[in-house]
Amino acid sequence: MSARLRLLVAAAAFLPSVAGAQPDVMRSSYHQFRLVQVVDGLMNPWSMAFLPNGDMLVTERPGRLRIVRNGQLLPNAVEGVPTVVTGNQAGLLDVVLHPQFASNRLVYLSYSKPSTDGSQNTTAVIRGRFENDRLQDVQEIVEANAWSQGRGHYGSRLAFDRDGYLFITVGDRQVMPSGDVDALMAHPAQNLMVHNGKVLRLHDDGRVPADNPFVGRSDALPQIYSYGHRNLQGLIVHPATNQVWATEHGPQGGDELNLIQAGRNYGWPVIGYGVNYRSGTQIHPTTVREGMEQPVKVWVPSIATSGLMTYRGNRFPGWQGSILTGALAGEVLVRLKLDGTKILEDETLLRGKGRIRDVREGSDGLVYLAIEDRAGAPTGIWRLEPVGR
Repeated sequence: MSARLRLLVAAAAFLPSVAGAQPDVMRSSYHQFRLVQVVDGLMNPWSMAFLPNGDMLVTERPGRLRIVRNGQLLPNAVEGVPTVVTGNQAGLLDVVLHPQFASNRLVYLSYSKPSTDGSQNTTAVIRGRFENDRLQDVQEIVEANAWSQGRGHYGSRLAFDRDGYLFITVGDRQVMPSGDVDALMAHPAQNLMVHNGKVLRLHDDGRVPADNPFVGRSDALPQIYSYGHRNLQGLIVHPATNQVWATEHGPQGGDELNLIQAGRNYGWPVIGYGVNYRSGTQIHPTTVREGMEQPVKVWVPSIATSGLMTYRGNRFPGWQGSILTGALAGEVLVRLKLDGTKILEDETLLRGKGRIRDVREGSDGLVYLAIEDRAGAPTGIWRLEPVGR
């Protein structure tokens, strides 16, 4: 072997490691893409919001609101965030911008709020003006009547519709279902006098809309828009139809995608497709009951659905109008194409890349993922970038 050939062979030995440093190309029905890290060093990132100037706000569940600017995570957390309960699923959760953020600078945060004596906690939402990298004039919009000593099933997703109404999900707070149909019907998710297991609808300042479905009833709280939910972890308003869509966790099977409609009962825990944890025993007497809504899609086994978005950009034209949902236990990113409530396409875009807590579209038309570590190790924000366009 000549000296030149030996040199070429030696150089070639390094090529796999160089190629391995590049993100793998992934293939879907319409597009090839790479998963590229945007920023690292976040603790349990829960939600993202993109500002008009290109900055990104990220909530960390331990109670911090962070800023990503020019691809860098700023070292200091945003001041003005309320005190939150932490541990298990509790903490600082969703973040969304007011539809007129460019003029009013209003940011909305959901979080686990402690009671005065610290013995209980609930889901709450505040808003504040984001000025000079801090929150000012912070106001509480709603304190859910869903108090518990436990630290789970907060719901906490937020979304505005095109009319400016704010939708808020509140979980059932892990109240265990048991007993016959009468006992299941007494579960807090079926009780209209508490906010457990509900979707709420409010004006942007927390006032109750006069046309909410239970306004004027003495046996119901006026903020309630829909009920019979378990733990809603994804919420969007479709930009083309103004329809409200939500995903919620089922127990060991039975995650759901639902079209949320005013005054409707979504059945938890009377109907459903899951079973009790560990034992696998039956929870629901049936999967169908008159007066209760059926999901548009059910995942059995559960994937632990999380953040939800509708893709509107032009970087992935084949995905336009599709719903994307992340997942925790399944560690997948799923794309659904719907015609009304009929699912036309159901595709897994990612698998095994980590617990996808949130999925959002950036102002650049790319898809961003907040990926968390269950044990709380630092993780980051990633994005899908098209290949070959």
